[in-house]
Amino acid sequence: MPDEPERTPSPRRRIDARSLRGLAHPLRMSIFELLSLDGPATATGLAERLGENTGTVSWHLRHLAEHGFIEEETGRGTKRERWWRRVGVVNELNIADFRDDPDTRGALSVYLHELVQQYFGRVVNYIGEDWDDRWRQAGTVADWRDLRMTPDQLAALNAELMDVIARHTPAADTEAGTDALPVVVQLQSFPRKGRGTA
Repeated sequence: MPDEPERTPSPRRRIDARSLRGLAHPLRMSIFELLSLDGPATATGLAERLGENTGTVSWHLRHLAEHGFIEEETGRGTKRERWWRRVGVVNELNIADFRDDPDTRGALSVYLHELVQQYFGRVVNYIGEDWDDRWRQAGTVADWRDLRMTPDQLAALNAELMDVIARHTPAADTEAGTDALPVVVQLQSFPRKGRGTA
């Protein structure tokens, strides 16, 4: 079996209160999602896809850049048509960082609500799209409800799942097969408070 290519880990950035407030806006999060999933774009192209005014999108692009989430793709476009791309870092958000900060509680709430809406939207799109049988059988929407775990066990499960995904994530210079498509893996795992019966 050939050795897997070495993967260089992406730089990581912990989101602080200022950058959280810079990202936590429905339109900015939609722009950031499109740049993350589909690559570089112009304000005009993003505005068309989002049904927004180009000037409004341009303003939000500059705001995202100011907070370090995106950057201009130099050497592409013109002075009037600037291309933007996601900055190549992994953004990490630790909710506990903002638990006792009333100034960021609203931004955190907006961010989490929009994030869940994006995840939900991706699943709805997948279900509603026309896929051939190979892709339809390869994808899955599933949940497991009969687990009982301690916080340490849940953290260990999540870490192991992340390791599995990392093993299946190709290095940037690895060629994908001709039938390869972008794939989104969404993972939500969280405790649930038990509900008593009436």
